Amino acid sequence: MVKIDTVYQRVLALANKEQRGYITPQEFNLFANQAQMDIFEQYFYDLNQFRRIPGNNTVYADMVNILEDKIDIFRDTIGSTETALFTAKGAGYILPDTIYRMEQVRISGTQCEKLTAKDYNTVRESPLTKPSPSRPIYTIRSGNVILINDGVSDGGTGYVDFTVSSINMYFIRKPEKVNWSSYNISGADLYDSTNSDNFELHASEETKLVIKILQLAGITLKDPALYQAATAEDNKNIQQEKQ
Repeated sequence: MVKIDTVYQRVLALANKEQRGYITPQEFNLFANQAQMDIFEQYFYDLNQFRRIPGNNTVYADMVNILEDKIDIFRDTIGSTETALFTAKGAGYILPDTIYRMEQVRISGTQCEKLTAKDYNTVRESPLTKPSPSRPIYTIRSGNVILINDGVSDGGTGYVDFTVSSINMYFIRKPEKVNWSSYNISGADLYDSTNSDNFELHASEETKLVIKILQLAGITLKDPALYQAATAEDNKNIQQEKQ
């Protein structure tokens, strides 16, 4: 976890608000959430890249292990007892907005095979490949709608009913939104820890958050020097990580 007030104070200090202009808490929160999602989404591209490169036997210096540790913070599960999280839509269910990527779906302990929407329909309708309780299938369509089929008829649809089946979903969720909040005393805005929300990213991402927020602030403040300095620092860190 990265404390939002630490990042906020560093950003204000580095942006030199007296000369460049003031970054409001509202602007900072917008920049902070954008920066957090940028860093979070980059994990998956980096993981794909580093898995194609020989690693090493040192766990704390192996990039794949480092990235997995950062992603582990966001791994979660939903069980069949939490059906209130789902909304029925046609023959499927709308997944919660918090789900970023599905990793695994199980019915009564049996892992479902993930298929594309096209293959899902082909497999479901073919006598030779149709799903069964020992080989269930699922797909996720646009609108974040999940369809699951175990070959057992349910009201003529053949789709699993979340209210009666033992379903567990293992997924990577999105980071919670961050928020820097304050209260005013004698004209001064003071940090309100009670109503603020910290970054969920790994503690090692603090510097990267500051740099990315400064890049966005440089655009808003129309300060090319600030943007270029932050971008140069960001590029240096990227090169160092991928050497």
